[in-house]
Amino acid sequence: MKDDPYYLHQTPPELALKLVEYIPIDRTDTAWEPFKGEGAFYNALRQKTVHVEWSEIEEGRDYKDFSGNVDWIVTNPPFQASGSFSKLLLELAPRCNKGMALLGNDYCLSALTPKRIRLLASHGLYVSKIVSCNIKKWRGRYWFMIFTRDKSPDIDFLEGYY
Repeated sequence: MKDDPYYLHQTPPELALKLVEYIPIDRTDTAWEPFKGEGAFYNALRQKTVHVEWSEIEEGRDYKDFSGNVDWIVTNPPFQASGSFSKLLLELAPRCNKGMALLGNDYCLSALTPKRIRLLASHGLYVSKIVSCNIKKWRGRYWFMIFTRDKSPDIDFLEGYY
């Protein structure tokens, strides 16, 4: 419900500015914020790169209608999308040339199972960095997960059950 204080998790602007610093984005790169909300990541990205596209269903621009590719996708997906976080990752993967960075809760982080990491790798995306942060007005801890086209030697996975 929209009256629920957790209905829309708007990223604090000062946090978005700090998190965007972790992304290896170049001034000439293009970016897309598919779930713009009040614009924290959009505004932070505008300070890092020349061109930023955006979508926001509340403003009549559904991310599903966005066409084309960008260098970077950066967003805090809505909680409803977090219920299918792995599906969203695989849906967005083909749309980025260099990588994507998503802010998510512990459910999103635990969605990075070995099988899903392998599926992402089949799309040429690899976990490259995870930044933990606290947001007082939200529940629990949050993680900024950065995926790039370059495989990190420090992040790996083991499939199978032990």
